Amino acid sequence: MIRLLTFVFFLFTSIQSINAKTTVIYAGELLAIPGKPTLKKQTITIIDGQITAVDPGFTNFESKDELTVIDLRDAFVMPGLMDMHVHLQGELGPNNDRDALKMSSQLVGMRTVHHGMKTLMAGFTTVRDVGSDSQYMYAYRDAIEKGWIDGPRIIAAGGVGITGGHADVSGMKHERMEFYTDKSICDGPYDCRRATRDAIKYGADLIKITSTGGVMTDRATGTGQQMEMDELKEVVLAAERMGKKVASHAHHEDGIIAALKAGVHSIEHGTYTGKEAIKLFKQTGAYLVPTLLAGDTVVQMAKNTDILPPAVAAKAIKVGTDMQGNFIKSYRAGVKIAFGTDSGISKHGTNADEAVLMSEAGMPNAEVLVTATINAADLIGMDAQLGTLEVGKYADIIATSGSPINNIKELLDVDFVMKGGQVYKHTKK
Repeated sequence: MIRLLTFVFFLFTSIQSINAKTTVIYAGELLAIPGKPTLKKQTITIIDGQITAVDPGFTNFESKDELTVIDLRDAFVMPGLMDMHVHLQGELGPNNDRDALKMSSQLVGMRTVHHGMKTLMAGFTTVRDVGSDSQYMYAYRDAIEKGWIDGPRIIAAGGVGITGGHADVSGMKHERMEFYTDKSICDGPYDCRRATRDAIKYGADLIKITSTGGVMTDRATGTGQQMEMDELKEVVLAAERMGKKVASHAHHEDGIIAALKAGVHSIEHGTYTGKEAIKLFKQTGAYLVPTLLAGDTVVQMAKNTDILPPAVAAKAIKVGTDMQGNFIKSYRAGVKIAFGTDSGISKHGTNADEAVLMSEAGMPNAEVLVTATINAADLIGMDAQLGTLEVGKYADIIATSGSPINNIKELLDVDFVMKGGQVYKHTKK
């Protein structure tokens, strides 16, 4: 019996080996672990979408039909980038009001797939979508995971917001606001507990809240704290009871402090992070997701177009102008940073512009890369699968013609994109 079982196991593993899809990448310069020195002339072996070896030199392999060799000997190779704050369903522009009325939900879905592919082709293999029609986004996430359609790996948030707050609808006639008000809108701690549980029930990977007002709310309600402390605490408790993290949109320090005291895991934007908030960031280990690109985008729109309503434009110029300086203060004080753009405010596929703004603000290029790989993977709880190119991790790999450590703008023109062992882009130069 033992001999029979041994034979069956040997036969099964042999069949697996025969059927396994093996890919080999020759990397001229390899950043296997962002924040550590690069390696020259490395061979990465990938079997069924997972890294199985990283070896020095360019290993010679016997010719096999099932072996694919990708020559990146003239390229800089690193882990796929990750964006922790996107809105794949939409994109800010002059026709948003018209599209909201005229576009069918099915067509919005097709546009989301388009935005997702633009993001993937820009080198962002994993994203955290923190504000879309959640049930559609869950379906899109799952379809990508099943391999039915192509797109970046998606961590999808369910939203919880208060009546009249940043997450609630605004800028419409009363009957339309009543029609579009989502059941995720809540008031008081127990109603917000209900909304949190409801979001998780329907498939949320995390909960997104708005502890302060926001720039894009079409009301002159400011960007200070809006959710009350009991509401914030109840959302975090309800989410953590079900194993989910909470991300909080927050601009002014009062709302940042309240959200951090409540136990959120990341602050989105964090524009006016001050000394007390910095202490709380460091005590709690929460991440700051700075979204400098959103600030830069709305400033340019407010100054050069009439797309933004007056109430929004005034906030855009103030908040967007202040973002970079406060971001670098937080970084230098030791706050953990995870890369995020707020794409959907900015154009999808331009996500790497955030890296340029972070660099221009004073963050070393090597650290910028850490925020978009190791730190992002840690924030979403996938550091065992993503963030570095090591044995056992997913083969999410990008390549550029030059080193982004030397010139961060190399990320603006990614030549090679692989996600889960599948090649989506390979531009030979």
